Amino acid sequence: MGATHVTVAVSSPGDPEKRWEGLFLVDTGAIDSMVPGNRLREIGIKPEGKRTYELADGTEVAMDVAVARLEFMGEFVGSTVIFGRDDIEPILGVTALESVGIEVDPQNQRLKRLPATRLK
Repeated sequence: MGATHVTVAVSSPGDPEKRWEGLFLVDTGAIDSMVPGNRLREIGIKPEGKRTYELADGTEVAMDVAVARLEFMGEFVGSTVIFGRDDIEPILGVTALESVGIEVDPQNQRLKRLPATRLK
């Protein structure tokens, strides 16, 4: 299976003019989205707490989190973001995708818009 990427603009909910744009790996195995911590701080987003996440190898790690505004494919959503290492590849998690009615088509690994966002 190939990797799916999408351009995402991240901004501060209180000041959308402060923004950073990057190419994010779409990861349907990740609940929340991860952004390089230095990029979040540059646009004025500060950690609001910590959350424990289970990594792919089964280890658990507590990471800083906050809320950011994510824009992609003509949609926007307020979403939990994880402060990743400064050199990480940004990850777009499934919560942000589902919140705007977009899913990964498993046959061709492309993002597709649902006819309506699921409310159930």
